[in-house]
Amino acid sequence: MSARLIRIDLASQRLTLSAGERLLACYPVSTARNGPGERRDSGCTPRGWHRIRLKIGAGLPLGTVFVGRRPTGELYSPELAAAHPRRDWILTRILWLTGLESGRNRGGDCDTLRRFIYIHGCPDSEPVGKPLSHGCIRMHNRDLLALFEQVAAGDRVVIGE
Repeated sequence: MSARLIRIDLASQRLTLSAGERLLACYPVSTARNGPGERRDSGCTPRGWHRIRLKIGAGLPLGTVFVGRRPTGELYSPELAAAHPRRDWILTRILWLTGLESGRNRGGDCDTLRRFIYIHGCPDSEPVGKPLSHGCIRMHNRDLLALFEQVAAGDRVVIGE
């Protein structure tokens, strides 16, 4: 198991990456507007222990638009945003999370993987540092790109207050 750990602090809206006792990086994030919670369709960010199940988007350009975890061939722009005002923008890269705690964030109607909870990019014009997402952990694109390059599938993620 890797010594890398991603810690997402819901109170401070910060993501830290560490390896053992060494802090590698710290980034502002945006978690759920609805607060913490594990139930399907809650629009909440699930707490507890997770791991990165899949890394999606390696090698694609900054601002790549994803729908259903697949690149659409579009690159985010203000003009594209104006043409699709209701889209929940998932950009640049996706770190798809899976829960590790049965009954809390794994299995049944609380399963993080089946809830499609990601760490993903968002428009850089969107604020981070305050809870505004639909449940995922949103980051600005360059921050996400830097994080993506430092982590691997299987790395642990803990989300808490």
